[in-house]
Amino acid sequence: MTTSASGASGAPAAPASPSGRAGPGAARQGRPGPRRRLAAALHRHAGVRLSLLLSAPLAWLGVAYLGALAALFVTAFWSTDAFTGDLVRTFTWANFHDVLTVEVYRTVALRSVGVAVAVTLIDVAIAFPMAFAMAKLASPRAQRWLVIAVLTPLWASYLVKAYAWRVMLSGGGLLGWGYGLTATIATLAYLWLPYMILPIYAGLERLPDSLLEAAGDLGARGWRVFRTVVWPLAFPAIVAGSVFTFSLSLGDYIAVKIVGGRSQLIGNVVYDNVGAANNLPFAAAVATVPVVIMLVYLAAVRRTGALENL
Repeated sequence: MTTSASGASGAPAAPASPSGRAGPGAARQGRPGPRRRLAAALHRHAGVRLSLLLSAPLAWLGVAYLGALAALFVTAFWSTDAFTGDLVRTFTWANFHDVLTVEVYRTVALRSVGVAVAVTLIDVAIAFPMAFAMAKLASPRAQRWLVIAVLTPLWASYLVKAYAWRVMLSGGGLLGWGYGLTATIATLAYLWLPYMILPIYAGLERLPDSLLEAAGDLGARGWRVFRTVVWPLAFPAIVAGSVFTFSLSLGDYIAVKIVGGRSQLIGNVVYDNVGAANNLPFAAAVATVPVVIMLVYLAAVRRTGALENL
């Protein structure tokens, strides 16, 4: 009995070409398709794969965010016709000259920076012990519930929380402080507190307990452990939280309208010139002030090395 060339599998062998080599069918089976070749190339070049993944969000960022900033900056060099109210697309430094030389605008800018610094310091003082208790004293189950409790206020409407503080600060309210800068600082500190707690909690959670135990075994007391171990390792997280609280307070204008009374910050000047005054170029010039302040702040923070250690 003759044996089949297909072997034990019983599958017919591929017909050989006249030259004795395998036929085109076998060549097609052994050669990877375009999709496999592309997948293999992306697997070998991680940088190309990452670039393709980030291309869509980076394109959106460039159009929506950087494009809007560019339009804002260009508009700041225009002017408004005093008679018709139409935009005059002619280059001028008049808006920036007014922002830098008129005393009332310098006062508003300094007041805005002072409010943002005060809000940040208050949030650090409140958030740090809370975050430390969550990260180092609470059980894992309690940590989850505490994180939910910190996140819960973020689910409520901004306006609801701001008007709740307006009710508490009014004359017949629970606190009765009245309106003004104190009420503005208290309201903003409450609104942005979760943005300070969560970064500090994440930073302290990465702090090994063995370091605290080793410091205690070497005779360091509570304050020295905090100063030499806890604070240096938690500082980058505090800086990350301060970026949120400082920038959000610097540009806020709704809370100031609700609880600030007659107080004005940079956001209110921008809002008034966009709406009532109908002076869009000057509003754009004023709006560049917090952008410049944040760039200077980020540059100063980067020099400390805090952002690189996040």
